[in-house]
Amino acid sequence: MADIKYLSRLAKEFPNQRAAKAELVNLRAILALPKGTEYFLSDIHGEYEAFRHMLKSGSGTIKRRIDERFDKLLSDKEREDLAALIYDAPNEIARRKADMDQFESWCHTSIYRLIEIMKVFSSKYSRSRVRRRLPQYMGYAIDELLHAGDEENRMNYYSEIINSIIEIGSGEEFIKALAETIWRLAIDQLHIIGDIFDRGSHPDRIMDFLMEFHDVDFQWGNHDVVWMGAATGNWACITNLLRMNISYNNFDMLEVGYGINLRPLATFAEHVYGDDECKGFWPHIIDRNIYDAIDDSLAAKMHKAIAIMQFKAEGRVISMHPEYHLEKRLLLDKIDFEKGTVNVEGKEYPMKDMNLPTVDPKNPYAFTEEEEEVLNALEASFVNSEKLQAHIRFLYSHGALYSVCNGNLLFHGCMPIDDEGNFIPVEVNGVKLSGKRLMDYLDDQVRKAYFAPDKSEETGRSGDLMWFLWLGGDSPLFGKEKMTTFERLFIEDKATHKEPTRPYYKYINERWLAENILKEFNLDPATARILNGHVPVKIKNGESPIKGGGLIYVIDGGISKAYQKTTGIAGYTLIYNSRGMILAEHKPYQPIKPDGTQEFTAPSMKIVYTLPERKSIIDTDSGKRLAEQVEDLLELIQAFKEGLIKEEY
Repeated sequence: MADIKYLSRLAKEFPNQRAAKAELVNLRAILALPKGTEYFLSDIHGEYEAFRHMLKSGSGTIKRRIDERFDKLLSDKEREDLAALIYDAPNEIARRKADMDQFESWCHTSIYRLIEIMKVFSSKYSRSRVRRRLPQYMGYAIDELLHAGDEENRMNYYSEIINSIIEIGSGEEFIKALAETIWRLAIDQLHIIGDIFDRGSHPDRIMDFLMEFHDVDFQWGNHDVVWMGAATGNWACITNLLRMNISYNNFDMLEVGYGINLRPLATFAEHVYGDDECKGFWPHIIDRNIYDAIDDSLAAKMHKAIAIMQFKAEGRVISMHPEYHLEKRLLLDKIDFEKGTVNVEGKEYPMKDMNLPTVDPKNPYAFTEEEEEVLNALEASFVNSEKLQAHIRFLYSHGALYSVCNGNLLFHGCMPIDDEGNFIPVEVNGVKLSGKRLMDYLDDQVRKAYFAPDKSEETGRSGDLMWFLWLGGDSPLFGKEKMTTFERLFIEDKATHKEPTRPYYKYINERWLAENILKEFNLDPATARILNGHVPVKIKNGESPIKGGGLIYVIDGGISKAYQKTTGIAGYTLIYNSRGMILAEHKPYQPIKPDGTQEFTAPSMKIVYTLPERKSIIDTDSGKRLAEQVEDLLELIQAFKEGLIKEEY
């Protein structure tokens, strides 16, 4: 009866045998198509321009297809210009329009060439799926151009469509639509393996961009999860992310992008540290603000003020959660105000800065009345920011702590293991779990902390768990013994700045570790791979992104400009198509020059895994779901034949 009830619902969509059989034929044909191309990126860290270029260039695949299609027909310069048009159509059109007398002729030629490239990328999709990717109002014309034949009548029809588009003044808009559709067809599914936020200036624009993308998922990184905690109003998370972003001069993003009101903090900092130069707190200037150009000296005071509030907020969380084992972060109470020193793990170090007017030596973790007013105002800003809350909900709806997709395991950081490589139990909320069960539990509790705090098992303030995941030694998103925030700000000795990694990174080059993890998640090491981010791969030091005996790919190559001197490159993209996996190694993104031109350096491409045979959609997760739909349709057709369900015409 349950099957009949379900099939009756299915019959609402396919009311007779003819309709059900038509859909069945369509699904079986789709299952025979090649697997779509998956793109994997990680650790974007707010670098909007570089990230957008990576996607719009297909990480080098679009230029390769242009070279293949027009190898004998176009010069190197013409092929480069066509690629530039796809990567940044508005800028390229503006440049061409200013310099060319024959702009309409250029539009005509460009449309022809773009259609030819679109044919290459659309060939692996069904026509119905391609139509769904086409822009509104222009879909009909593009679809006709894609499928026009070589017959004389059809070619006249083809030419007339293009002539009409240009004559009515829609050439520019049409070219932009074609360029947009090409790169969207190049990427079937996009996986972001953590850390969209912090350091770079515009994670807000990245999130806006991704919310319009056709198929994207996230595996949360520690920099994402601290923002998720801040969205609950958690003070430890709010102060951490503000300290980081003030230190990187990201005021446009905070105040203009997300509408976070920093005036209470600025007023407080100016009042408390009016004569203090705050030398150790001046911001790293990677990108200049356009709309909210805060003076560097004021930014330094704000940085110092929020850092002290952070240490106090963390002190409260640590006292409520001894199971987090984060007592090493409690350093305000280790300061000797008479000697000007601080005791770190049993050793005394001189303090670089002893101007701490808001720290009471007798009760160092107590907030002043003014600090509480500032934090209440900041909490209200975070909780009531519509854009921030929309972005966080999107991270939840399209994200997870880990994912298993098409036989691969995706997670941002590491697995908590001991020195022998065994999964260790981690205590959270009085529950001790390890391996996959730990990851599943943490995912569940992070969701409840945001959506239903009354139903979570979390003690303390909602969002404390996200703060633990951000920097806890046992956190699978962090994987280091400690985060040395206080030490970097207040102690000169660089020995105190070190952040030793956990055993996962000790054994990350061992194949047995990768095999154990894959088996823990019910995956076959013979075919599955682990995809990580989190720890930048230092190519210039001879490091390789391929680890775990070939089973682990660490694809944090330093998209963030803050890391590029360390890594020697500017990020990785892992591309997984129907034939195997390709690793694209990127060079630093070059901004547009004053004359409107732009240099695009193609990434180095390396095949890292070749499939034994070409993969079809039927071999993928979505293919399994489609195959189930085929079985359902077969049952519905049989039910129609037997008269169990009435047909409608």
